[in-house]
Amino acid sequence: MGEAANDTVRLLWGPPAKPTRGPKPALSLERIAAAGVEVADTEGLGAVSMQKVAGLLDFTKMSLYRYVPGKAELIALMVESALEEPPAPTVGSHWREQLTAWAHHLAQCFGRHPWLLDATVGPRVPGPKELAWLERVVAALDGHGLTGAERMDAAVLLAGHVRGIAEQVRATRPNGSPEAELLAALGTVVHHHADRYPALAAAMAEPGGHDQALDFGLARILDGLAALISRRTERPQAR
Repeated sequence: MGEAANDTVRLLWGPPAKPTRGPKPALSLERIAAAGVEVADTEGLGAVSMQKVAGLLDFTKMSLYRYVPGKAELIALMVESALEEPPAPTVGSHWREQLTAWAHHLAQCFGRHPWLLDATVGPRVPGPKELAWLERVVAALDGHGLTGAERMDAAVLLAGHVRGIAEQVRATRPNGSPEAELLAALGTVVHHHADRYPALAAAMAEPGGHDQALDFGLARILDGLAALISRRTERPQAR
């Protein structure tokens, strides 16, 4: 583990620094992370810098380095600050209900903080709340005949589906609909070339059923998991 990763582990997972004699620290990791989130929410992740965050807090850039070694660690703190806790399962709830709630809550989180889509990619050290999201899926599928690797892969599959839809939502106009904008962009072209794309033209002409990509894809993923679980757990018939 490199030095930068060690710094991130210390900031996200390490015990809080012991108080020392002297004046109380003027800043806290919570305030710094909140300021970074404010910048990212307003201007995007690319606008976040140690200089800008320090200015928002009315401190100098050098004073910020006393708390956070660099921008990578700052973003790690921002992710942990912006992420909400995953939804807790209700007593007796089915694994499918738990994962449906999980996916919808994650989509809402990406909707509130679109920059999280950029900040949560690639190999890095996750924080306690981010790891709790993975834990929730793995725990929901525990005891249903899936291997540990399969339960973790299911979490990656669900997150990937939600991320894909969230990316489309981010690319649309404010309060717009990804599917509606796609249909609007394709409509005229497909209409005039219906002889070349007859199946697409017919599908687009059918009323209703649009803007359901998140739920449709989620249901199909869960259907697949249910089929696998059924095969793994069904009792062999006696001959």
